[in-house]
Amino acid sequence: MSQFNEETQKEMQTFIEQLRASSQLQQNIANFTNKCWDKCVSGTPSTSFSSSEQGCLANCVERFLDTSVFIVKRIEEQRANRGFT
Repeated sequence: MSQFNEETQKEMQTFIEQLRASSQLQQNIANFTNKCWDKCVSGTPSTSFSSSEQGCLANCVERFLDTSVFIVKRIEEQRANRGFT
């Protein structure tokens, strides 16, 4: 990357970080989908989920979202404290 000026290098670095974050998010979604499915769905589902499966899946997804939001905020705080805004 030394053939690029400093501004272009920063833009490329930001782009790479965004791609990594997007990839990590997709991987996390796949992992939590599998975990929630394994935890909440017993056997092969019919054409619809039972009420207990629906409740379990909704709760599992909510916990995933809560955790994701917490982690993102924490990372943003750490970056801000280090001057990486």
